[in-house]
Amino acid sequence: MQPVELARKLGKEMDAHKTAGVARVYVPNEYTVYLSGKDRVRLEGYERSLEQELAGYLLEHARRRSYDLLTRPTVSFETDERLRLGEFGIQARLVKPPAHEGAPPSQGEEGHTMVYSAPRDPPPEPSPARRAEVATRAVVSVDERRYVLEGPRATIGRSKDADCVLRDPNVSRHHAELRRSPQGDWTIADLGSTNGVKVNGRRVGSTRLASGDQVTLGTTTFRFDIEQ
Repeated sequence: MQPVELARKLGKEMDAHKTAGVARVYVPNEYTVYLSGKDRVRLEGYERSLEQELAGYLLEHARRRSYDLLTRPTVSFETDERLRLGEFGIQARLVKPPAHEGAPPSQGEEGHTMVYSAPRDPPPEPSPARRAEVATRAVVSVDERRYVLEGPRATIGRSKDADCVLRDPNVSRHHAELRRSPQGDWTIADLGSTNGVKVNGRRVGSTRLASGDQVTLGTTTFRFDIEQ
């Protein structure tokens, strides 16, 4: 987990959760960053400083895009033991200041926690023939969590070493794999699972996916989307 990458994703979450008013565009002002236990330990000694630095980055990000904030943005860190080393989740909320002194702040509804997976290996330098590849991301939304998968391949299964972990006993350890083509399209392939893969209710061995498709593995159904 690199602070620069974290700052970039925080700015992205601000952009994704903006709300247009009559004459203004409001954005969340409270951000909770979830880290694995090991990543959280690495922040010992400068966690508070990093929170303030990231909050300042978000304030400048909002100014550059002419967003309106109800209060100065805040960033806080929490531990989520479900995350692996290098993964982090972000939850953004719009918190209204108290109407009068002593009153608690009014908090908006909690949105989905966006989970970002760090690439397993640094990407190689692109060759001239590969420079035109479209580097889209796969987004898997299950329950209240969203996994943003960088690709070009990502495994889904019950095993802790899968890129997207589904805690379902009916899901195989390595159940399926998402694969990105050079054009940015994604397909899903069954990896020889016990219970198979269904896309929009139809069992498949391998098929191309589109944003909004409902994918069922075991007894778990998730929404698939493509992020440019």
